[in-house]
Amino acid sequence: MLVLRIAGYEPMSQITDYNAIDLDQKSMETQLGVGTEEGFQLAKDIYEQGGHSKSHAVITLKTDLAADLSKGTKITGFDTEGNTIEARAYSSASAGTNVIKIKYATTNIQATHVGCFVGALVDTDHRKKGCFGEGETITVGTKTYTSDEYDYTLLTSEDCPGCPYKEFKKFYDYYGSSTYADEYVTAALDGTATSFSTGLGDADYGEYTLVGRGEGAKKGSAYMNVYMYVLREFEDAIDECIYDEVDQNYVAAHAWGDKGVAFYTGSLEGTTGAGSGKLLHALADKRCANYKTCGNNGDEVEGISKINYLLGDQFILGQNALLTYNCGAIRPYVDRITDLMSVPMIQGTLRYAYKVDKQGGVEKEKAEGAVFMAAVIPRVHDCNAFERNYECMGVNGALVGGLFNGATNAYYVGAEPKKDAEEKEDAEEKEDEPSVLPSDEPSVLPSDEPSVLPSDEPSVLPSDEPSVLPSDEPSVLPSDEPSVLPSDEPSVLPSDAEEKEDAEEKENCVTGESSSNVLAIGLGSSALAVALLASCGVFYMI
Repeated sequence: MLVLRIAGYEPMSQITDYNAIDLDQKSMETQLGVGTEEGFQLAKDIYEQGGHSKSHAVITLKTDLAADLSKGTKITGFDTEGNTIEARAYSSASAGTNVIKIKYATTNIQATHVGCFVGALVDTDHRKKGCFGEGETITVGTKTYTSDEYDYTLLTSEDCPGCPYKEFKKFYDYYGSSTYADEYVTAALDGTATSFSTGLGDADYGEYTLVGRGEGAKKGSAYMNVYMYVLREFEDAIDECIYDEVDQNYVAAHAWGDKGVAFYTGSLEGTTGAGSGKLLHALADKRCANYKTCGNNGDEVEGISKINYLLGDQFILGQNALLTYNCGAIRPYVDRITDLMSVPMIQGTLRYAYKVDKQGGVEKEKAEGAVFMAAVIPRVHDCNAFERNYECMGVNGALVGGLFNGATNAYYVGAEPKKDAEEKEDAEEKEDEPSVLPSDEPSVLPSDEPSVLPSDEPSVLPSDEPSVLPSDEPSVLPSDEPSVLPSDEPSVLPSDAEEKEDAEEKENCVTGESSSNVLAIGLGSSALAVALLASCGVFYMI
């Protein structure tokens, strides 16, 4: 079977169903764009129930099941036009019940990958031609039943043997909730405030109009929810990897490429990744245009981002490790993917912080920046605030770049790229290079010329003369004279009290309590929710 590529990546099996999740995001954004409370309610329904991806139905039969139903059992029937269609049991069911859950069959053609999707989509987005008709006969195994009614609400059923995963724990520890992203998006949709148990990262969307709420909802959905679920799939591949049975690693490879890469990319990016999507792949390409980090070399203002090129390499390397049952090699790839995926979040945080602080950005820009911050600040919080750089987060400043002004073909003042570690290494290497006088050139004093002080002349300080500081003379700084730094002047080294104050200030940068932040944390505050930009320096550019 020919498998559809995802932005250049070749998965191991059919992934059109997972890849279609960005169509739900698109439908949600369409309703948010209407700009009414009714539109926001429809967007919330789509957010909670979906429609395009994982197309399914909950069918109520007119009679009870005569025997137990196993997950994956073939179910056939007819659509409203009399055409035969096929589905599978989504989950098992016991004899005596009359409710079954089914999942419709999918194809490898993305545009028509499934004949039935309804969910919470508006009527104009429904596709019912491939749905079982209500009141029609369906065959479950070898037994025939008549359907009574259908429900197309969202179905979820997944275990998580490796939970809590490494990256997720940072977010859980920061927000104090395993559903932090859902709570954030729901608050934006409803126009309410979050109330995280840690008191960190709360956002009050009750103070915002539909403009700010819309930004919080659509960006929170894609950049907080989907972001963590992508990482969950890569972590799940590690859980599923089996060392000694390569054929069994199909399940792990399925989690890795068929789901992780599909959720990162989405269907709208196409097979090459040059499309215009709604998820994380699209975000990386948008931000690279703002930071001049597009292209293979990361120095262009258009095209596919360097981040996406680097991630593509990691996707392929991880897949190869799984298929060669090299389970121990996968962890570094997951860690690298995690670090790379955070770069567009950092870029977004910095971009909208600059817009608010320097360019008069208002509600829209504040809300956008707040979401980007919410999607990355737990990683900063997990690091040591004293480090004041990207190193702890596994991020290279050169990948972030600087905020670029296309109109002037220059970086915005104060938003230039942070120096790359490699540049610093180059500078250090130059210091180690040979002196101005190479070894094949004569020295300043060649061996056949007399030295400045020939042996038959007295030295500048003959032995019978006193030294510059004879032992019986006072030192340059005698004990009864004031020191160079008298006690009433500040010392070069700060006092214990000053060190403590500085440490508390840096720690407050992380918790959001710093009074010196240019842009304070929390949508309830007077400015954009961005931490560590000015006073803490973790996101600084030099």
